[in-house]
Amino acid sequence: MMRTMRASGTRSATRRHTVPPAALRIALLAGLALPLGGCGRPGAGDAGREMVLYGVTTDIRGFDPVKAGDVSSSMAISKIYEGLLQYAYLARPYRLEPALAARMPDVSEDGLVYTFTVRRGIFFQDDPCFTQTGGRGRELAAEDFVYAIKRVADPKNEATGYWAFNNRIAGLDEFRAAAGAAKRTDYDAEVAGLRATDPYTLRIELKEPYPQLLWILAMHYAFAIPREAVECYGADFLNHPVGTGPFRLRAWKRNYRIEFERNPKWAETGRVELYPAEGAPGDAEAGLLADAGKPIPFLDRIVQYVIEDASTQWLKFVTGELESSGISRDNWDAVITSDRGLTESLRRMGVRLDTSPTLDVYYIGFNMDDPVVGRGADQAADLRRRKLRQALSCAFNSGEWVRFYNDRIVRAKGPIPPGVAGYDEKPSPYPFDLEQARRLLAEAGYPEGVDPSSGQRLRLVMELGSASDPDVRQSVELTVDFMRRIGVLIEPSYNNWPTFLGKMERRQCQLYRLGWVADYPDAENFLQLFYGPNSSPGPNHSNYGNPEFDALYEKVRVMADGPERTALYKRMADMVIEDCPWIFMHHPRSYGLHHHWLRNNKSHDFPYGMVKYVRIDTAAREEWRRTLGRRHWRRQ
Repeated sequence: MMRTMRASGTRSATRRHTVPPAALRIALLAGLALPLGGCGRPGAGDAGREMVLYGVTTDIRGFDPVKAGDVSSSMAISKIYEGLLQYAYLARPYRLEPALAARMPDVSEDGLVYTFTVRRGIFFQDDPCFTQTGGRGRELAAEDFVYAIKRVADPKNEATGYWAFNNRIAGLDEFRAAAGAAKRTDYDAEVAGLRATDPYTLRIELKEPYPQLLWILAMHYAFAIPREAVECYGADFLNHPVGTGPFRLRAWKRNYRIEFERNPKWAETGRVELYPAEGAPGDAEAGLLADAGKPIPFLDRIVQYVIEDASTQWLKFVTGELESSGISRDNWDAVITSDRGLTESLRRMGVRLDTSPTLDVYYIGFNMDDPVVGRGADQAADLRRRKLRQALSCAFNSGEWVRFYNDRIVRAKGPIPPGVAGYDEKPSPYPFDLEQARRLLAEAGYPEGVDPSSGQRLRLVMELGSASDPDVRQSVELTVDFMRRIGVLIEPSYNNWPTFLGKMERRQCQLYRLGWVADYPDAENFLQLFYGPNSSPGPNHSNYGNPEFDALYEKVRVMADGPERTALYKRMADMVIEDCPWIFMHHPRSYGLHHHWLRNNKSHDFPYGMVKYVRIDTAAREEWRRTLGRRHWRRQ
């Protein structure tokens, strides 16, 4: 999933890539919104209080699951919509469990047919789009999943996620072709491999084995959508979500505020979901099983603001207006000791530090369609441009970059992060090496960075998202300085997030900076970013194409996990490293700060929809505000 990058080195994302501020990334990927203030609901001492969680987000595109390729949008969507499967919140290693499915699917011996039973008694939220029931939400049906996947396949919807289904489900590619050719898409057209055989049974037939299918069905691209809502609201469906999830949209003011409220349909229909009763080793000792077996969600409302300034977020955290925060570069030394623990002042305030590795990779991408940095018209030109990309990779000073991020990142050696099968510890052939960079630059036809055809310095434009975070600007300036040292000029071009996404999708970037957060714990999810058919507007925003790589990708994506597949993953990663469509920047480690009254918070690489497990001990928060908090901070 894509992500923006903020300079803190913590996480942020989209189902593609980029980099947001530290606190924001921590909040988004820790599985909860950064809370600002509010009261409470059930919990010790919380009787009679409304539990409100205030948080931060970015300026999202909207609430249509087919159009969400970024983390912030996906986090918002997953509060409202649900899928057949979900991640077991506390389980490690990660595993899936039923959500809207009654149980895990029956799978044929050849791995081609998956049969799901849909839960009975699940209802969509009340909405005027349900005219046949007078605005009362109707019961979920298997056909809602068929319709949702067809919408992803329809080119008219400009879906970001067809890569997840491309050449997978029998008849779906043919449906896509017909939809693209027709003026109006026939959603009643039969797809042989995607059928609701009765109101509660969904049958998916694959062309060939697809080991990642269950992970895909836990993603928002496969969330249940009522056809009535799409047909009622048309283009405005993006702003008018209608789901089965624990929350519904109450208000949305773009670039300022989003508010969710508890979905009353759950109580009305007697739907009961429970907090998990089992966890991973250490969860009980960490207090993560204290609410085992209790009904969820715990929150009544979630209010999220677009707050991109790191200093504003930090001030709200230390005054108790935020339950959680990341750590900006400027605050690092005031927060973290030399032995990587919390300072005494924060420990006295009851602040908890959580750290964990992430399944993220951040990079600078080259547009392979570009006439300067991309493919060449012939073999010789192609080789020169590859050497240019390799030269820029060697100019990227990984030591300075790691220090800039307070040593909480590691230089990425390739597209696969540590902790995922296929990651290779061997050194990169294009590490930071200015001598090698200058040699490759000369071989590319730009001695000392000069373009002989013009006599001027080579000038490249790098597209970026929002520039409001000073850490982002500083990190960009550092990158510009790296390249200036070999004579290449990088011109930053800042955009708002939707504009930035649009430029990538229309192949209008020369260079761009992004991050990718795993959609599921498999290297295939990272390698699909280089698969030719996934080029923009798909997730391959570098528009990289390599026939040998594509052939291997088509082979590995049907293989079961094992040593042979892992070896092929490494071989494919080596191809990408050599062709250098990216400058591999870093893999971050997540650092999150949490006040002691935030309960049930466990770091998760796939946190979509998991805010339903989070609880706030509002009595403890109010007591802290009355006594310890502000007094401790004023002493500093």
